[in-house]
Amino acid sequence: MRRGTFKDETVDYAAVGATQAPDLMQYPPERSLPAEESWRIGSGDARFQTASEALLSWSALRGAGLTIKDVRPASGPMYSGVSFDAEGNPIAPSRSETEQRFDSDGTPYVAAGSTVVVEGRVKGYKADGELRVIFAVEEPRRVGFALGTVGDSVVSGEESFMLEWHENDEVWFTVRAFDRPVSMLYRMLPTLARRRRRELFTRYLRAISPLYTTPA
Repeated sequence: MRRGTFKDETVDYAAVGATQAPDLMQYPPERSLPAEESWRIGSGDARFQTASEALLSWSALRGAGLTIKDVRPASGPMYSGVSFDAEGNPIAPSRSETEQRFDSDGTPYVAAGSTVVVEGRVKGYKADGELRVIFAVEEPRRVGFALGTVGDSVVSGEESFMLEWHENDEVWFTVRAFDRPVSMLYRMLPTLARRRRRELFTRYLRAISPLYTTPA
């Protein structure tokens, strides 16, 4: 489901959708740093629905201390997104948006193909950037999306956020990412990029999970 014009004219990396690759941690895109964490955030339909609404209204990023600005829908025909199953095979989008949703302050919800500008700091370092929603998934027991860097970021790559309501009634939140350091500081000190990623993961969990109690 790769769309060449989407990749070549927007995001600044080649491995579009690779956060869904089952072997991401073993074989990340070249020169990138992979990361993955999963947390149980509760159980039951109510927990899943509440977390899903929070996730799709940008709560994970906002909870990480990032400001969401200038959310723009895809121009032209809607880009349907790219996603993969457990074996790495591309699958069709799970939901076709017929009406754009908005949160209480009028910000559009996450939608495949839209672009968002984020601003903020992580561990004292700039975390600004322009991001593209690579895919968005809304299924009865699985909700999430992935963001890819377009430009103006200290790293280049992708991160995905996924909520799953398992058959045992547990709700799990998984974040996966790969970052290629772009700024001179991060290229010289890749440990800073890893530290940035760990801090972001902690903040995302705090924003989505009511069970989170460990201080940052």
